[in-house]
Amino acid sequence: MIEPPALEAVRPLLSWLDMAGVAVFAISGALAAARAKQTIVTFAFFAAITGIGGGTLRDLLIGAPVFWVGRSDYLGVCLIAAGAVWVLRADRWQLPALLWFDAVGMAAYAVIGAAKAASYGVPPLSCIVMGVLTASVGGIVRDVLAGEPSILLRREIYVSAAALGATTHVLLVELGLAALPAGLVGAAAGFTLRALAISKGLALPSYRDD
Repeated sequence: MIEPPALEAVRPLLSWLDMAGVAVFAISGALAAARAKQTIVTFAFFAAITGIGGGTLRDLLIGAPVFWVGRSDYLGVCLIAAGAVWVLRADRWQLPALLWFDAVGMAAYAVIGAAKAASYGVPPLSCIVMGVLTASVGGIVRDVLAGEPSILLRREIYVSAAALGATTHVLLVELGLAALPAGLVGAAAGFTLRALAISKGLALPSYRDD
């Protein structure tokens, strides 16, 4: 668990990483709307639900104030991301752009979610679950709304990568490593596994897969 002094030391960095994670996830949501040839309103909605969806569920479950309700900057970042994707004509982008933006957001949010849960006294195993939820729920909702197969129903490695990142972070902190390097290592581990899945086509075996 992150002790209060350590948490205060890394709080500014966590805040910036949190904002960066929202921005990257918001871009992936807007890209999904672009691929579906939707309106600017749908762009904004997809960007917001993808950017803040996972963190909202996490905060509700751990009893924390929902991170974006008392602030305007998180929603502002989502709207800016949606506008940028619209202006840049992202419908011309290829699918890998969506996958890579999503991979970066997933890796960052898995660690951020676990770290925030720890700061509220959540046990280590539950912190890992909070990291996974933070990293994956927004993407799941995005896929459902876009009419695409949910990441939960695909064999590709995604949730497993989020779990690896969150688990690595939590274990390193429990072993005494400072929160910042533990977070960096955890995010790198999660992103590396997801990157291998994207570039090499790695996938989990399905039930009775011969």
